[in-house]
Amino acid sequence: MASRDDDSKKVTPVLRVSQLDALELNKALEQLVWSQCTRCFHGFKPGLLAHFEPEVKAFLWLFLWRFTIYSKNATVGQAILNIQYSNDLSQVDTYQTLSKQQKLWYLICTTGGKWVEERCYDLFSNRPLESFQKTKYFINLVVGFLKLGELLNFLIFLQKGKFATLTERILRIRSVFCQPQGVRHIGFEYMNRELLWHGFAEFLIFLLPLINIQKLKLRVASWSLPVAGCARNENTSVICYKECSLCGEWPTMPHTIGCSHVFCYYCIKSNYLLDMYFTCPKCGIEVQDLQPLKYKIEMEEVHTQ
Repeated sequence: MASRDDDSKKVTPVLRVSQLDALELNKALEQLVWSQCTRCFHGFKPGLLAHFEPEVKAFLWLFLWRFTIYSKNATVGQAILNIQYSNDLSQVDTYQTLSKQQKLWYLICTTGGKWVEERCYDLFSNRPLESFQKTKYFINLVVGFLKLGELLNFLIFLQKGKFATLTERILRIRSVFCQPQGVRHIGFEYMNRELLWHGFAEFLIFLLPLINIQKLKLRVASWSLPVAGCARNENTSVICYKECSLCGEWPTMPHTIGCSHVFCYYCIKSNYLLDMYFTCPKCGIEVQDLQPLKYKIEMEEVHTQ
């Protein structure tokens, strides 16, 4: 009774994007299974898995085929998207399950084809004999024709939207929805919020390089610190010239920019190269002329103050 109900239900064609999503999910699952399998060999001798890697992969894909295509007529990616394979040889509108021959040929074309390609590559890669070279050339030629057939099939699939892979077209199996698809109610509030945020982020990324952060920091520092000019006498000049106005340390190769404050040569030069409109952080005067300090102040004289 269950098989009659399955055969009598109507089939719904699958969108192209859903079929492509199912293929991508299948590839992601294979990579996940293989990565978990390789972790089992981490404790063994390096390179041990490389000798029989095609056979291990073939066994894993055989295991997946047994519990997906053979038992449920659908891959894991298709099951996630509510899709399954239908027999297209009958040319009827009702759902038809895959025959055993189609399932076996699907296994041979997918798992067997991958195993033959990988094993032949390892077998003939280091064989200098002429007979092996001819066999390798013949295999590469067959693989090239298959790749070309897959390309042509994909172009036809984009136009017709029926068979996503060359194996499906050869075996006449197509993807259909397991259940009729209802109308989806889509809310665009979340999408609008994301688009607005991404637009604001892109505007900030465009705006930030145009803002001179260094000059802005120096301007804020000049507003927050009290403006106190140094007197011109000898006593105050010693106090004023004993530290750099940028780093606060003893000035190395002291220079002035036209005001009564002193800077290390490397401090003022790097800031001036970064900003040609650099201003003194203490008095706000722009760089007029970068000159070495003319006053000769001895270290001993400063320490005695």
